[in-house]
Amino acid sequence: MSRVARFFFVRRAVLFVALMAVAACGDNNTTIAPTPPPAVTVTETFSGSINRNGAATHTFLAQASGSVTVTLNTLSPDTVSAIGLSLGTWNGTGCQIVIANTNAAASASITGLTSSAGNLCVFVNDVGKIANTASYDVTVVHP
Repeated sequence: MSRVARFFFVRRAVLFVALMAVAACGDNNTTIAPTPPPAVTVTETFSGSINRNGAATHTFLAQASGSVTVTLNTLSPDTVSAIGLSLGTWNGTGCQIVIANTNAAASASITGLTSSAGNLCVFVNDVGKIANTASYDVTVVHP
């Protein structure tokens, strides 16, 4: 190949590469990152009664990581000023308490975070303030 022919070949190759680069840059498409779907929360209500020095456990399944809130909605009779209200992980035989309020009156709540889906539990117990029997109602909001 002569020197002149090589010059034209190289010149055309450079021009071709430049045209391809310009054509690739002319794309006006905008890439939009997908937004994650909103977190779905579940509300569960548990109720029961406990005797003096008694306790009750309620289990539930968190489907994903996120915030878990337990609220003591009602506590009766009025003579019972407070009970124990706890949030924990269910290990198949018992509630391993993670967050506890040992003086929960009606409307008290506790909030925790779960790092993954799993079995959780609410533990309700007498903290020495029940004379005979107390009834309660708790709501759990979780992922």
